[in-house]
Amino acid sequence: MPIRLGAKVAEGGCSEVFEWEGPDKIIKLAKPNTDDEAMRREYRNTLTAWECGLPVPRPYEWTKVEGRTGIVFEQIKGETLGDRFMGQLQHLSDEASEEGGEDIRLTARILYAIHSQAASDHPLPSQKESFKQSIRYIGHLTSEEKEAVIAALDRLPAKHVICHGDPNPGNIMVKDDGEAIILDWMNAASGNPEGDMAEYIIMIRYAVLPDDLPDEIREGFDSIREAVIDIFMDEYTKLSGITYDEVHPWIAPVAARKLSADAISEEEKGRLLQFIRQNL
Repeated sequence: MPIRLGAKVAEGGCSEVFEWEGPDKIIKLAKPNTDDEAMRREYRNTLTAWECGLPVPRPYEWTKVEGRTGIVFEQIKGETLGDRFMGQLQHLSDEASEEGGEDIRLTARILYAIHSQAASDHPLPSQKESFKQSIRYIGHLTSEEKEAVIAALDRLPAKHVICHGDPNPGNIMVKDDGEAIILDWMNAASGNPEGDMAEYIIMIRYAVLPDDLPDEIREGFDSIREAVIDIFMDEYTKLSGITYDEVHPWIAPVAARKLSADAISEEEKGRLLQFIRQNL
């Protein structure tokens, strides 16, 4: 008897998510741009995070459905911080700004909880080596520029904590009971928390919002980008002691790695290229 997927509940640049075997599980199926090894890596990384007691959906198994690679997860019901943030942008007010600020601080707190876990005893890839591999294969930089970015990355100190790799608000879900869960561990690694923080800063500072959004939302986001970064860094520095000055050297290497992402537009990649070339 053929397997029948349930209703689609989400979709991203690399996968589609469907209900699976009742109300408590979902299956995340790869799109053609995502290979088997990437999905296996996400399963292994999420299992590692779950076994460490981090706030992640429980991964049940790696499988294949109709020729597509998939991961069966615990279903998490709630709202992503990305969706909440966009809703707040549509109703910019003191109340919405206060709610948005708390969500930004929540992001810093959940990242700090992840970074508080030493990675030495866990089978995670090296953050720096993953960055280097991505940088070497991108087509937007010259060979000389790639080597300059990699040399800058090599000069940065190495740490060995669990890092998420893609801490955008769309990957942080607040459950109906208020608990925050972080999704999508495909890019998790053993490395420096500054890399995750640089990823978040890059997304806020250089993200290009979809053209179909109203102008007032796009303009509203532009007006608060740096304020969002300030709130995020204020909370993370209070928790960890790590300052923006320590994160800044990571921004160009992380921006270079991000050029390999399918999910961002050429306009956004152009912004990242401009920053990288100004900072080489």
